[in-house]
Amino acid sequence: MIKKNILFLFLLLLMSCSSKEEGIYTPKPTSLKIPELFQQKLIEPVIPTNNPLTEEGIALGKKLFFDEILSKDNTQSCASCHNPQKAFTDENRFSEGVDGKIGNRNSMPLFNLAWNFDERFTWDGKETSLESQALEPVRNPIEMHSNWINVAQKIKNHAEYPFLFQQAFGNIKIDSTLITKALAQFERTLISGNSKFDQYLLGKAQLTSEEKNGFDVFMDETRGDCFHCHGSNNNPLWTDNKFHNNGLDAIFTDLGLGKITGDPNDNGKFKSPSLRNLKFTAPYMHDGRFATLEDVINHYSTGLKNSSTIDPLMKSVNKGGVNLSQKDKDDLKTFLLSLSDNDFINNLEFQE
Repeated sequence: MIKKNILFLFLLLLMSCSSKEEGIYTPKPTSLKIPELFQQKLIEPVIPTNNPLTEEGIALGKKLFFDEILSKDNTQSCASCHNPQKAFTDENRFSEGVDGKIGNRNSMPLFNLAWNFDERFTWDGKETSLESQALEPVRNPIEMHSNWINVAQKIKNHAEYPFLFQQAFGNIKIDSTLITKALAQFERTLISGNSKFDQYLLGKAQLTSEEKNGFDVFMDETRGDCFHCHGSNNNPLWTDNKFHNNGLDAIFTDLGLGKITGDPNDNGKFKSPSLRNLKFTAPYMHDGRFATLEDVINHYSTGLKNSSTIDPLMKSVNKGGVNLSQKDKDDLKTFLLSLSDNDFINNLEFQE
């Protein structure tokens, strides 16, 4: 009789364990869709070991990215300032927050972020991961002006989110860490690698004579000399993801990287943005001061200003710039526009 009772209790224990195991959902691991040219030219993207990509995590991050629940008054989402149709920036020099306030930096486009090997994000490099970057806009008083305790509570009370978080991360308390992990997973999937110039490098498209000359200007150290900071046919990111003083100001009103490092030698330095998708990302520079590509090219041609931290790559600063001919300016613009990726901005996987 005693043996029977022990056996019965053992079976009950097994049934209990089995029932609990059936209730645990395991998210499906996935990987990035890496363009052919990136596979040829770049090393593997950066995926944190503590935030691996899963189908459920990416889907959750996408839903959160477009959800105004992250803002104080439920009026703004990440997409409010990072519009897919604008290569995930907006058309404003400075974006407006929920309280109508504006900052002093232009909203950065979002794509190919998984290849930022130094892991320094934003114009001044103050964020050292996508996850930490995602913390900032929610609590920033000139952006969403909320706080993470309130946001987490709203998400816990939501009809759908608790189930989605459980699928993506298991039975873990919903908080800012999980929310930003999901956002970062989605942001890493934003890959742009199908421009006309990409197709040209793959032997699948032909450039016009103007585009070819524009690329030559871009690569020629005696003309445009752009490639040191902005990539080349061997760096399809079209940025070095480094920080430079590119001669915008003789006197700094925004210290950029210098404010973060505290090193005066970094004053006036800002991240080199990618030159992909310039067709969609005006205005330009960290403060959006240039409305057009012509303005940008004219700056490097004749508008450089000297200062104590001017980048050594601005070799022609004493002449005001590289002094391009009008033909070279026009062709350089034509080449830059060949880096536009219409498939990226129309990709339904990246839209609400």
